[in-house]
Amino acid sequence: MSRDAGRLAICWLLAHFLSGLAFAEEQQADGSQGTYFHKYEVTELPLWEAGIIAGGFTQPAYPGAEDKVSLVSGLPFVIYRGEYLRMDRGTVGVRAIHTPRTELDIGFAASLGSHADQVEARRGMADLGTLVEFGPRLKVNLGNVEQDKSWSRIQIPLRGVFDLNDHLAYRGMAGELQWVAEFGLPANWVVTGNLGLLYGDRMLAETWYRVTAAEATAGRPAYDARGGMMATRLSLLASHRYSNDMRFLGYLSVDSVSGSVNHDSPLVRQEVGWTIGLALAWTMSQSDSLAAE
Repeated sequence: MSRDAGRLAICWLLAHFLSGLAFAEEQQADGSQGTYFHKYEVTELPLWEAGIIAGGFTQPAYPGAEDKVSLVSGLPFVIYRGEYLRMDRGTVGVRAIHTPRTELDIGFAASLGSHADQVEARRGMADLGTLVEFGPRLKVNLGNVEQDKSWSRIQIPLRGVFDLNDHLAYRGMAGELQWVAEFGLPANWVVTGNLGLLYGDRMLAETWYRVTAAEATAGRPAYDARGGMMATRLSLLASHRYSNDMRFLGYLSVDSVSGSVNHDSPLVRQEVGWTIGLALAWTMSQSDSLAAE
């Protein structure tokens, strides 16, 4: 797969991920799920939605990089909220378990690739491909779920990592322990916060942080990467509904590699990095039937 094709694919995935987060299960101020705001009235979600989302992202090339990669595009999205088959909230595939307290589904995440000449610390090394993560995710709702008062949850995704620019070559395993909180605010605003610890195995760590003897220079000594805690991440996603068909999405994430197992890699040039994304989504069509819970 070419780098342009990889970037197009990752843009679609990120657009779908952001739209799913903002569209599905947005909460009332009292914490109940499966609804969204419209002029302070609660409306049930449709079974499916389709439309166009346009926006842009900028993010570090990898946790600890001082150089960033960016992408701007407009692409279609599809949201489907079946009882078992789901395409929303970063989930695609089968929702295997769903109870008021727990849910097990298949989710995805992704990060943009970069040419080595875009990242000063990696100049002369191999390019970083566009990485896609795919695998199961356990969600545990906190609070009084019997009275529908859950406004936060624990999420534990465990995903294989694959390189879109190298015929989906396997790049290791990634896992994350996340605490997620969701709030419905006045004037049709919804905010989701996520605090997480990102872990990776040795193969994934080598993808980002290893320096071989052949790649070593005077300012970049050889380094053997180790698996373990990769980064601490705090993110905020805000969505604003202008109408039933139009939504604004804003995303901000801050990652820190302080205390991580590879913070002493010569490829780590900045302990704290940020990602920002802005998008506008237009729903062009939706079903008359309502979504499953």
